[in-house]
Amino acid sequence: MIVIKNFAYSPSSLTVAPGSTVTVKNEDTATHTVTATSGGAFDTGDIQPGGSETFKAPSTPGSYAYICSIHQFMHGTLVVH
Repeated sequence: MIVIKNFAYSPSSLTVAPGSTVTVKNEDTATHTVTATSGGAFDTGDIQPGGSETFKAPSTPGSYAYICSIHQFMHGTLVVH
């Protein structure tokens, strides 16, 4: 699970199995996203304050950087292993 709080992702790096479902919970007061920075590997769309969304991790192992498409200073990494 990725938790968004105080305009940051926690943990900033998450390791998951290929194809697994990842839940993102937004505990902030602003809308956020978890959007892969290249290749369109995953994108939660807008997650409202207090809401949550899920996405499927890529099936190809590797490191996938992501940002909030609304607040692009927010960064994280999904490691598929």
